[in-house]
Amino acid sequence: MQVRFTYRHEIGFPPRTAGSQLEMELAGKEIVSVTLSTTSPVWVLNLGEDENRFSQQFLSDVDQALTAITDSSEPAALMITATGKFFSNGLDLDWLAANAGEWGAHVSSVQSMFARLLTLPVPTVCAINGHCFAAGAMLALACDYRVMRTEKGFYSLPAIDIKIPLAIGMTSLIQAKLTPRTALDVMTTGWRYDAQAALAAGIVDSICDAQDLCDTANEMVASLAGKDRRTLGTIKSTIYRNVVADLAKPIS
Repeated sequence: MQVRFTYRHEIGFPPRTAGSQLEMELAGKEIVSVTLSTTSPVWVLNLGEDENRFSQQFLSDVDQALTAITDSSEPAALMITATGKFFSNGLDLDWLAANAGEWGAHVSSVQSMFARLLTLPVPTVCAINGHCFAAGAMLALACDYRVMRTEKGFYSLPAIDIKIPLAIGMTSLIQAKLTPRTALDVMTTGWRYDAQAALAAGIVDSICDAQDLCDTANEMVASLAGKDRRTLGTIKSTIYRNVVADLAKPIS
């Protein structure tokens, strides 16, 4: 299913300049797997409505979306969410099984996405709408904040059960965002955390009904959108410098 980048302006927010920064940044670029929209100051990156696995097209589109918000000049924050049953199931394991020679390069591209999101010079929040598994769970951790719906969906890193050891960079990301106890449990048990358990473990910062998910996420970052980008980006890069270095290491 082809999805498009969209720009939306709603009453209550100041109008943008002619053509809009977003439209100019994306001019001539074909985006097919995700949707980027903005009601200013919070931009919304919607990953889609299927399992939202990390294909090469997906990685390219997310990269373009992050470039668009980074190159904008107005106060901004980023919300990442999806539509339907899944937030993301992570790596496209079927494609990787059929293209075993691409494993290292593909996983390196995924880790580059994590590193870029970790150090993005605007506040970020993940609105977890459904199942958030494997590399999709790490994508959520790469955001500054996380909110999870209460009715349905689990958070899980099943590497132990599918017998795929985590790369050094992925391990560093998890350890940087979770307490030592929770990081150990998440990586070595494959437990599926519902919203209440995820909140208790410190995996997410807030939980709410599905109908309030995006509003709650919006409230977390909207007031932070005006923070100086250079300063924020430098602070994040300093905080996560060791994680970013590990994410850049070759995949064996």
